[in-house]
This record gives sequence, C-alpha cells and structure tokens, in this order.
Amino acid sequence: MAQKSPGLKILSDNRQARFLYEILDTYEAGIELKGTEVKSIREGKVNLRDGYVLIRNGEAWLINVHISPYGKASNYFNHDPRRTRKLLLHKREIRKLIGKVEQQGLTLVPLKMYLKGSWVKIEIALARGKKLHDKREDERRREDKRDIERAMKRF
Repeated sequence: MAQKSPGLKILSDNRQARFLYEILDTYEAGIELKGTEVKSIREGKVNLRDGYVLIRNGEAWLINVHISPYGKASNYFNHDPRRTRKLLLHKREIRKLIGKVEQQGLTLVPLKMYLKGSWVKIEIALARGKKLHDKREDERRREDKRDIERAMKRF
C-alpha cells in the first residue's frame, strides 16, 4: 500500500480490484474532467468498481467509472455519469503499458481516486486476473493471520 502523505485525501477506493486481480505495478495518472465532475468527486460520489482502462490510438481512457451528477448544478451543466474520460500519462508510460497489455495479456484497473493538492489523481494498476484457487489461498492466508493475531493477543 502507498504511504499516506499530508497532501493526499482518498476519495474512492476499489477494494474489489485487490480481491479479483493480482496487482503487478501501479501508476499515478491525472484525469481530464468537467467542472461538475470535480465538484461531485470532491463530495466522494464516485464508484470505481466496474471501471477499467483502455489504451486506444496512443491515449489512455478510463471507461465505465460512475461519477454521480452534481446535485447543485442545473441539468444543462451536468455530465453523463459513465462517460469515457481521458487519462493523462506520459507517452513513454503509455508505450510501456501497451506492450505489457498486448503481449502478456494483462489488464489495467483503477485502484483509487484521490486529491493531491487541488488536483484529482487516479492510481491505476497493471494486473493479472486471479483464478479461483488463488482467491481461496488469499482467504486462507488472511484467516490464518487473523487467528495468529488473536492467539498473540490472549497471551
């Protein structure tokens, strides 16, 4: 896990991704947003669970992330909640990701959205899907760790 620094405020966390995928590498990216989206994100009305990142024509796109419409804005100014949003990454990072996604069959998933100063950032992960036995193994490891901590607490 990334260490929490004073300038970061986590707005949304995709805990389901850590269960479904084996995280290999993480990247920080900016997002191209509209004004009402930023206001809604600051209120914490964002859901990363079904989202993923697609790389098309040398650009990274955040797809299927739900950002609720801002309540205090009129319908004219509001945005489509599930619209495709452009991610802001360096070209060399995008080229590196293209190679890994296409050759190794990996996927890109959003892990968390946070404020870094006044900027909205998203942490995306290069991940490999877990098989059922991997999930069971992780669950067993967590339970064993919990049991050991309980035993240590008693003595």
